[in-house]
Amino acid sequence: MPEGDSIFRAAKALHRALAGKTVTSFETVLPKLARIDEDAPLKGRTIERVISAGKNLIIVFSGDLHLHTHMKMNGSWHIYRPGERWQRPHRDMRIVITTDEFVAVAFTVPVAEFHTSRSLARDENLRRIGPDLLGATFDHAEALRRIRAHPDEEIANVLLNQRVVAGIGNIWKSETLFDAGIDPFTHVSALDDTQLDRIITSALKLLRRSAEGRGEFAVYSRGGDPCRKCRAPIRYRKQGADARGTYWCATCQKS
Repeated sequence: MPEGDSIFRAAKALHRALAGKTVTSFETVLPKLARIDEDAPLKGRTIERVISAGKNLIIVFSGDLHLHTHMKMNGSWHIYRPGERWQRPHRDMRIVITTDEFVAVAFTVPVAEFHTSRSLARDENLRRIGPDLLGATFDHAEALRRIRAHPDEEIANVLLNQRVVAGIGNIWKSETLFDAGIDPFTHVSALDDTQLDRIITSALKLLRRSAEGRGEFAVYSRGGDPCRKCRAPIRYRKQGADARGTYWCATCQKS
């Protein structure tokens, strides 16, 4: 699943390619979007900006129209020059936005909906997301408060809850807790504020570093390999109701 850093980079790339450009054509296989395009055509509108909010990507058009997409497990946005061959098959296409210079294609995007500014502000999923680790402003105290509101849950599962903090997925859950030296199976109630502050600080550092295209994985997908700090084997176990994979070092993460 694309995480907050991937969505941030995608939004930045789409903004760079599309912002200020006029839509010359719009195509979709999604009936709900097609119906709205019939009533309020996108062709001729200006793309004002593209932004991310946690794992959500929003394209803002002139005339108070917003296209909200969420990638879930397999969705992605690609950017092509007109006439350039797509890297994925046409059957995976869900949305195509064309300008004179670029073509933006959404492949296998499971969540896509149009909003006005007013309806976007009322959208339950967007309205309730936690502080965005890659947002222009990040409320550290609010993130701490929201984590503390889940005392009986394991910290790794809490970090995946987008209503607690927005942007962390399975990769950065494991990487954040390794960087902070915290056992992923520790219940929130057993962690003090210093430890939770360290977790939040690590998440901010790692996601922002990754959003800039820097960094490497210390534990994720390295089950059985030696820890780069202590040489003990990296462990792997499925965790939580959704059986999401967790990687950690039992020696370095004892807290």
